[in-house]
Amino acid sequence: MSVDVSIIILNYNTCRLTMDCLRSVYDSETKFFYEIILIDNNSRDDSVERISREFPDVLLIANSENVGFARGNNQGMEVASGRYVLLLNSDTVIRKDTLETMLEFMDSRPDLGASGCKVILPDGSLDKACKRGFPTPAASFYYAFGFSKLFPDRPRFNGYQLGYLDPDQAYPVDCLVGAFMLVRRQTIDQVGGLDGEFFMYGEDLDWCFRIKEAGWGIYYYPQTSIVHLKGGSARRRPFRIVYEFHRAMILFHRKHYSKRYNSMINGAVYAGVGVKFALSLVRNALIRPRAVPSPAQSLTVPGEAGSRTESNAEVRL
Repeated sequence: MSVDVSIIILNYNTCRLTMDCLRSVYDSETKFFYEIILIDNNSRDDSVERISREFPDVLLIANSENVGFARGNNQGMEVASGRYVLLLNSDTVIRKDTLETMLEFMDSRPDLGASGCKVILPDGSLDKACKRGFPTPAASFYYAFGFSKLFPDRPRFNGYQLGYLDPDQAYPVDCLVGAFMLVRRQTIDQVGGLDGEFFMYGEDLDWCFRIKEAGWGIYYYPQTSIVHLKGGSARRRPFRIVYEFHRAMILFHRKHYSKRYNSMINGAVYAGVGVKFALSLVRNALIRPRAVPSPAQSLTVPGEAGSRTESNAEVRL
């Protein structure tokens, strides 16, 4: 039996979220054949034991260290046998028709290297990261300084989040979100996997950039959707998360844009990221360390002393 899609899920101390994600995959109604590859990044909870017991058909790779989001997904790609590879966050829940709809779409469009569906947050709003433009210096400036919110219908000021485009319509985009990205195997063979220098942010932007550079199309296709249980914003984040988020900005610009712009613009970009990083640290320090999250924002992990919450950042960290 040939495999149509290899679904790669990373787990890091998110046992309950991961099992809910797996159940949603197994509830899929599809004629396509899939395999599930789960990479555990050295979880401290009982994820490996519980997932192995409750989902024996999952190919589980247990790492002895946390290798990050990019390298972990690359491990899955190395053993994947599907015509397509689906990157799927452990804090997502897919619909019964998601696999069927997206695979049929990709089969009908051999020119596409990757596609993504509509991604919904628990409050029903759109996860804007599911359809984006590349963060050029201009697009990043307009986004960072609020011009995109002031002029939501102006393409010039919304080059990054593409807020002027109808989220219920399908169209080509620059990049998708790593929480749900369906990529053609032929494309991966050509451009390679994720760049492991990105530890937990920016790897999806970089991958999409390389996919488009190689001549493949990337498409946003909202005929189906998933729910993305992101962590709430009103809670203190570990320093590593704040640092890696801003480090990814520097890495992406240095890799793809620094040679296209003069030293003045490059210096302005790096200085801007530095200022944003400093402000983020200050803002983060002012948040109470243990703000109580809402049920939609977090889930309790069983099996540990006391209780802890799972957030989107912890999925990747």
